[in-house]
Amino acid sequence: MTVAERSAALVLTADHKGLPARAHGLTVGEFLATRPRLSEFWTPLVVIDGEALDHNARTISAWCTQQGLALLPHGKTTMAPTLWHRQLDEGALGITLATMAQVRTGRSWGLNHILLANAAIDRRSLAWLADELADPNFRFTCWADSLATIAAMENALEGIALPRPIDVCVELGGANGRTGARTIEDGIAIARRLHASPMLRLAGVAGYEGALGHDRAAETVTVITAWLERLLALHDVIGELYSPGPLMVSAGGSAYPELVAEVFAPRAAVETEVDWVIRSGASLTHDDGFYREISPFDESARAGAPRLRSALMGLARVVSHPEPELALLDGGKRDFPFDEGLPIPRAVLTDIAAVERAPGELAITALNDQHAFARGTGAAALAIGDVVRLGLSHPCTAFDKWRLIPVVESATSDEVIDLIATYF
Repeated sequence: MTVAERSAALVLTADHKGLPARAHGLTVGEFLATRPRLSEFWTPLVVIDGEALDHNARTISAWCTQQGLALLPHGKTTMAPTLWHRQLDEGALGITLATMAQVRTGRSWGLNHILLANAAIDRRSLAWLADELADPNFRFTCWADSLATIAAMENALEGIALPRPIDVCVELGGANGRTGARTIEDGIAIARRLHASPMLRLAGVAGYEGALGHDRAAETVTVITAWLERLLALHDVIGELYSPGPLMVSAGGSAYPELVAEVFAPRAAVETEVDWVIRSGASLTHDDGFYREISPFDESARAGAPRLRSALMGLARVVSHPEPELALLDGGKRDFPFDEGLPIPRAVLTDIAAVERAPGELAITALNDQHAFARGTGAAALAIGDVVRLGLSHPCTAFDKWRLIPVVESATSDEVIDLIATYF
């Protein structure tokens, strides 16, 4: 069964929030065949703009190709197999994932190249991985940032028959960052230990620069660039330890893709035997908040730079108007992301997909579990039952709140062309 066939066979039930009641009992394929309209759906709702999604998939793929970089987009952003394969069809080298549970889900949906941007030390999941490695077409790579991590992997693998060694990249971190060896010297020691391991194979270097900065200040750019150069320095100094097989140098790239390219691209042009990997997961949908502000590819991008468009939007209905400049909407923390910025009112509609008007001076100032506080002079024009279209910030915490997300042709279209299932 293909990914499309499996996705179309999903049976819709009342467990899928927001769906019109007539969808219950139908498969996704059967429901879509009826040409459903977004105006049938219930609020609150998160919706994908299909036109923007396609634009972003093509844009980030073309940009990576131009830079000589490979794209292994971070699949944990969406945990949506349909979207993973959309990017693979567009030329992505593979998919990045964050946990071994996600890796198992990815394999069940036909992924043959997975980068685990994390360590793998649990014996149960490693025993499962050993069976998967019997498939010669399956490429798997994980990370290690300490000698203790390697020892834990080897101890967990004791007595497990490995068809081939597990590929492991040395993870480099930075001061005040997240995981990752803190010095090049520590990275070298890890590389030497991997080189000597009978169970593991040194497969490159990797890390996540996004943990080192959250803005575009000059000092932040300096820190990110310095880290990228240190990553290359580690790659160079452990080069003699590499054994035959695929090699990878990888950075994140959702917030600082052009910095990664500035450092990686010159080397990618000459070291063609290495996969120079960017893992941007947020680029597929972009957003209306954190990434819009920090990405060099937003609407204010410099001349000649690619433009990404926000492909996610929220819909929430006015259910209370207790004060002249306060309205309460029916969507909250259970429905919309809030960890990297609150939703942003973009338009007001008398109902879903109805004629829209500008929101005026209106802001979401707080979210409860199931309510959003819309405040400002624009709130005075809101009526009970009006629908507010919201720009959302941080796709990584938008998808996980929805088991099924409708896709419309464009931001102003009422025609639902797909339903994207997530598997968190």
